[in-house]
Amino acid sequence: MTAKKLRQLLERPAILVAPGAVDALTGRLIEEAGFEAVYASGAGIANVQFGLPDIGLITMTEMIESIGRIVKAVSVPVIADADTGYGNALNVTRTVQLYEDAGVAAIQLEDQVTPKKCGHFNGKEVISAGEMAQKIQAAVRARREMLIVARTDSLATHGLDEAIQRANLYARAGADLIFVEAPTQRDQIAALPEQIAAPLLFNMTEGAKTPVIGHEELQAMGYRIVIHPNLAMRIAARAVQSALSVLRKTKSSELLVSSMLDWDERQRLVRLPEWDALDHELSRSIPGAVSS
Repeated sequence: MTAKKLRQLLERPAILVAPGAVDALTGRLIEEAGFEAVYASGAGIANVQFGLPDIGLITMTEMIESIGRIVKAVSVPVIADADTGYGNALNVTRTVQLYEDAGVAAIQLEDQVTPKKCGHFNGKEVISAGEMAQKIQAAVRARREMLIVARTDSLATHGLDEAIQRANLYARAGADLIFVEAPTQRDQIAALPEQIAAPLLFNMTEGAKTPVIGHEELQAMGYRIVIHPNLAMRIAARAVQSALSVLRKTKSSELLVSSMLDWDERQRLVRLPEWDALDHELSRSIPGAVSS
């Protein structure tokens, strides 16, 4: 159902904006803010849930467990990072099956060697274009409805022409969307939709290798999706740093109360009123039962 919804969203002329979530609560905040899709960030999950860098240290099962919680917390489509697919074409087959079982609407696969690195780190390496095309074909064969996002990191390793060639090859192999990682110049960004025969996803990783470009400009260039993988996580981390500094210096939380999520709003976000209502309903259904 979520894959079908994502396809419908991509049929509209407006670019689809998918902020990144690293946990269920962030996913719900993204949906409640009015965004129609969520991006489950592998880098963010590694950073926040494990305190690790984005260098391929998180396993498939760890990722699926985390992503599954996000999927359950929202009603909008979730586009999920799956790194390199965790192995060869056979591994990709199982990865796709398990991600789809978890309710993911689209899976992102990249052409880096294993273990991968963050797309904005130096020292990346890519597999052959043919091997990646085989992985995409395996993914298409394994999926039921889920969309396949093919990412190439070859712009940094082989240049723009190679990235465009790979992108078109991956589209011919069956990828629904193409993601060219970490362009560094506006002319590169503008050239990609003109020369790639597939819908494109744009990664807006603020402060890294790619310049910040607004959604309307990206839409005018021809991009179909823009993700902000770790915007929410980085803003939250900065807020926590600031709050803890105040707590340490003032030896009180008094100055921080106005910056906190309201107590009742916190309970609403995690659906406490709904659970209380269910508890009350169940207790009334059995004579003599006492509500907790």
